[in-house]
Amino acid sequence: MTESFPGLIEAAIAAMRNSHSPYSNFRVGAALLDCNGSVHTGCNVENASYGLTICAERTALLKAISMGRNSFRAIAVVCDQDTIPYPCGACGQVLSEFCDAEMPVHVASGKHPDRPERLLLRELLPKSFRLR
Repeated sequence: MTESFPGLIEAAIAAMRNSHSPYSNFRVGAALLDCNGSVHTGCNVENASYGLTICAERTALLKAISMGRNSFRAIAVVCDQDTIPYPCGACGQVLSEFCDAEMPVHVASGKHPDRPERLLLRELLPKSFRLR
């Protein structure tokens, strides 16, 4: 878990700038590193019908999957607040479908990107739902 992924936090910050979050004013960006070394980014996209909102983590993952990528090494998630943007349960569940439970998850406040917290996917959602 001590492996470093240079540029991943910065890529998430760049993605965060594209956030469409007029309702919560909580901008989030994610950067997902695949096993080929490509980085797939995403931001949160809110909708007036809140249930149709999609989180940055799922945006990044679905973009990668739609490009034929299905093996991942790490993800970084940042927000524009002082808080740490831990992925929600829905994002944890979707990530667990495609990512190893030991995959590093780097989370940081965009105001303090030099102080990310590192944890493993299994720590975010220790009892993920599995059919296989």
